Amino acid sequence: MKLLRQRSNFRSLASIPKIPPPNRAANFRWALDREFNGSPLQKSRKSRPMEVTPTAFGTWNGGRFMNYGQALDDAQWIALVRHAWDRGIRTFLTADVYGSGQADSLLGQALSGVPRESYCLVGCIGHDFYSARRDGAKGFPRFTQSGLRVPADYASYLRMATEKSLERCRADQFDLVLLHNPDHSGYTSDRVWNGMQTLREAGLTRSLGIAPGPANGFTLDLIQCFERFGPLIDWAMIILGPLEPWPGKLVLPAAIRHQVQLITRVVDYGGIFHDDVRSGHRFGPSDHRSFRPAGWVEAAVEKLESLRPIAQRHGITPLQLACTWNLHQPSVQSVIPTLIQELGEGTRPIASKVDELAALKAVRLTPDELSEIARIGDNHGCMALKGSNRRHVGSALPDQWELDSDLEALAARWQIDPDIDLALTHSN
Repeated sequence: MKLLRQRSNFRSLASIPKIPPPNRAANFRWALDREFNGSPLQKSRKSRPMEVTPTAFGTWNGGRFMNYGQALDDAQWIALVRHAWDRGIRTFLTADVYGSGQADSLLGQALSGVPRESYCLVGCIGHDFYSARRDGAKGFPRFTQSGLRVPADYASYLRMATEKSLERCRADQFDLVLLHNPDHSGYTSDRVWNGMQTLREAGLTRSLGIAPGPANGFTLDLIQCFERFGPLIDWAMIILGPLEPWPGKLVLPAAIRHQVQLITRVVDYGGIFHDDVRSGHRFGPSDHRSFRPAGWVEAAVEKLESLRPIAQRHGITPLQLACTWNLHQPSVQSVIPTLIQELGEGTRPIASKVDELAALKAVRLTPDELSEIARIGDNHGCMALKGSNRRHVGSALPDQWELDSDLEALAARWQIDPDIDLALTHSN
């Protein structure tokens, strides 16, 4: 825990020391120097809460609450969670907005009877499904949306949402609470982060963090959040993987500087690394992946085949290679791939994907292999990014806003050129 987190009364930005950013190139020379230290279950003790583990299970798995592949029914989904715990996965992440609380409830049911000290429980809060209406495919608004409440009420909302989520999860405390898919206010508001700090002060969580999304981007916004509120932030969850290193890799130096540990999602790259999504794969009509640019599967499979020899040399699967690559990156402590029961014949049972993730072992990739993976997986400029953006003019949207002068200055400090490092230049 950072020294300043011992303070129980964070109320002013002046209390946060401003530390100049390091040289970016030097940070990327940071080398993996850790191994998986045995089974998390063996390290669990009643007197010591569970920490976030190298592998994690998200409640979006199994298509029950997100549109991926075949949706499991409640009984199948609960069985999958128990299977994950039986196989040794010890971090479970839920978001209160999934199923308007149903994901919390099912996770609580699935882990009922499991010793609480034997797993790490991560909650995500931020979308207001309590008092706001769903806006179609856009989902529920962030609790900070104008018109829902005044900033003075942010803290009370955060506490209410956290307490209700815990009740549904059948737990008294989260090990980590993440601010979920924040809008511009979530990245910049003292009121929001004062409210987050009150959750720790009240004993509702041991750690705090932030989870940008749902789409990729928010690079400068996340770095600005680290700079402003870094003493409060223990964790962040970002999109990162060997076929999607950009733009997530740009925040790694700031995570190092501000001692923020990272959970990485979408490691599987839309299921590609599970090795059962091939050319001509059939996606359901509501599957999020069906809206990607035409040809993305074929392009990704071609890259996967180029990576396969590296996995084979180490005796690991493609998914395990993707997870291993992530865990070689600075500040990355955990991987949380999406586990999907794909449609059609010849696809893998989802339980086998749990087994594969649980069997992840410590493998040290060589510098040459890391360079080869970087060459194959380079996706710089392949998509339009969300968050602060020079192309956006006018009022802020929930996931996009203007690149203001403060963010321009921040980009210069961190040697990020928005016109080069954050720009769409091509697809796939």
